[in-house]
Parts: sequence; C-alpha cells; structure tokens
Amino acid sequence: MYTPEFSKPRVLSVSQLNFYIKSIIENDARLNFVFVTGEISNLTDHYRSGHIYLSIKDEKSVIRAVMFAGNARNLKFRPTDGMKVICRGRVAVYEPTGQYQLYIEDMQPDGIGALSLAYEQLKKSLAEKGLFAPEHKKKIPPFPNSIGVITSPTGAAVQDIRNILSRRFPSADIIMCPVLVQGENAPAQLIDAVQKLDKYNACDVIIIGRGGGSIEDLWAFNDENLAYAIYNCKIPVISAVGHETDFTICDFVSDLRAPTPSAAAELAVPDTAELVDYYKSHKQYVSSMATLKLRQEYNALTELKTRLSVVSPQQRIFEYEKSLELCKTKIQHFVQETINKKQPISQRQPENLKDSTPLKFFQEVIRLPKKAVRR
Repeated sequence: MYTPEFSKPRVLSVSQLNFYIKSIIENDARLNFVFVTGEISNLTDHYRSGHIYLSIKDEKSVIRAVMFAGNARNLKFRPTDGMKVICRGRVAVYEPTGQYQLYIEDMQPDGIGALSLAYEQLKKSLAEKGLFAPEHKKKIPPFPNSIGVITSPTGAAVQDIRNILSRRFPSADIIMCPVLVQGENAPAQLIDAVQKLDKYNACDVIIIGRGGGSIEDLWAFNDENLAYAIYNCKIPVISAVGHETDFTICDFVSDLRAPTPSAAAELAVPDTAELVDYYKSHKQYVSSMATLKLRQEYNALTELKTRLSVVSPQQRIFEYEKSLELCKTKIQHFVQETINKKQPISQRQPENLKDSTPLKFFQEVIRLPKKAVRR
C-alpha cells in the first residue's frame, strides 16, 4: 500500500499573513490605479491632521477609504455624507487590522463639477453666516474723491475702468492696485490689496474685478478668505468680475455688484456732463419758482395792505379829518349865509336907533303943547 508523503504545513503569523496579502494586492497593477464610484458614508474629517476617513458604498457593498491631508488639501469642495463621488486611488492593506481599503488620491463629485459644487457649498455656508445680508451692505458715496481699483494691470478691464472714470468724473483720483487675478497666488494678492486700501483709508470706494473667463479663471474671486476681507472692509466695495452672466462669491459679499468692469466704473462715479445739465435745469426751475413765489407774495402783501388800510387808525383819522373839514365848511357857509341875511336889518338899525335916542325923546317932549303935557 502506497502512503503519500505530506510536507509539513507552514504556520504563518497574523502579521506574516497580512503582509503577504498586502504584497499580493499592492503588486497587482490593476489595483494600483483604480476609479471607484459610490456614495460617501461614515465620513470623519480630522481638522487637526487634515486626513479624511470615510466609506464608499453602493446598493450591495461598502469599502473603507482614506484620503490623506496632502491630497485632501487640493479638494475644491467639501465632501459630505450622502454625496455621490468618483474616486481615483489605489487599493492596499492596512496591516495592523488586516483590512484592505481604498487610498484616495483625487475625488470629484459625480454629476457636477468639483468647482461648481465647491462654489455652491461656500455660497451656502457664507450666506448662513450672514455675510450676504443686506443690512451689512454699505452705501456707495455719490461724489467720491478717490477710487481704488484692484485688478490686473494688463487686462482690458483696467483700461475700460480708467477711461470711464476719467470721462465721467475727472476730478476723482484713481488709485491703482495691480494684482494677479487668476492662479494660485491671486487670492493672496487680492486680499492684501483690499486690506491695505482699508487700513490706510486710501479711497472712498473700491472696484475689484477682472474681465470674463471660465470658472477656473474666475476662481480666485471665490476664495473664502477674500470674502471675509471684503466683508470686514470699512470702505464700500463694488464687485465687477467677468460678464453679466458670471457670478462669484465676491459678487455676493460686496456692497454692490456690477455686471461688468465698465458698469462698475459707471456705478462708482456720477457723470459730470449729466450733473451740469441737471443743475442747469434745476437752476431754471428754482429761478422760475422763486419769481412766481415772489409775485404771489407781493400780490398777497398788496391785498393785505389794502385790507389793512380800511381798518387802520391812520385811515380813520384821515376820514375824521375829512369829516371835520366838511363840517367846518358847512358851518362857515351857514354863518356866512346868516350874516348875509341879517345885513339889511343891521344897516337899518342906526336910523331907528337915532330916532330913539333920549335927546330926541326930550326934544319931542318939549315940543308938545302944554295941554298935552298936562294931561
């Protein structure tokens, strides 16, 4: 009878087994570069270390995953539970636990761009914190003495802004702050320009913006720190980023949003020619209204003078004087008439008196006959 010889089995430790499995998986080229789609769950974001621990699942299965800080720092959006994503990475075994997991090197939202999602997330977060609230908006001064302009020194936007400001309101000073408007260093330069203008109170209003471009080109104006710099700025800020259809976080947090850089310049200052026409028309209006008012007041004063003259003491005295003068005339006339009537009588009185004198009487007595005297 044949009895086969069996080799003595090799007994492996747990560490040896895990290491062996790890070497098999990591030596498989197909597992060193994989794309996995699924839904995020059990997400833990370690803010101190920057590492992100999560699970990726579908209807039937789940796999543990980790994204280290170096890769997580490049994410344009913030992963959340329930978000459907596409992950690129490699599969490896974590020896201490013997678990294999996905080491994520890049992650993109599934169905929407990472930048678009990051924009919506930041917009929602800042809105909830009150950075877009209307009560925090500052009024743009109607007649600024100086305008700070934060934009690229070489783009078409800066020329448009300069030309319009100089044409509409040449008395205002233009303070240029040349900066990068796209790229990794652009947000820091934009923030520095805003903070310096605010710190030194260098102008009355700030225009910040650039010409049109893709979402990637405009991304510097979606920076969270720039949003806080504009929000904390004591000088009113006009945002003018891209074209009319482009919206950035800078537009929402600024005190006024202009659809284009040219429109921002028009909103920042008044038009001198329009002001001249405006004040000319108002001068004519005020002059005509003043003339009309003076005429009305003159007529009213004349009417009052007429009414007062009727009841004034002076007028009454004058009327009494006239009445007295009339009475005086009447009395004089009456006296004169009376004198005139009595004059013939008075002329005859001397003759009568002459015949009635005592001498005449005694003479008459002497002439009488004696008989008559006796009687």
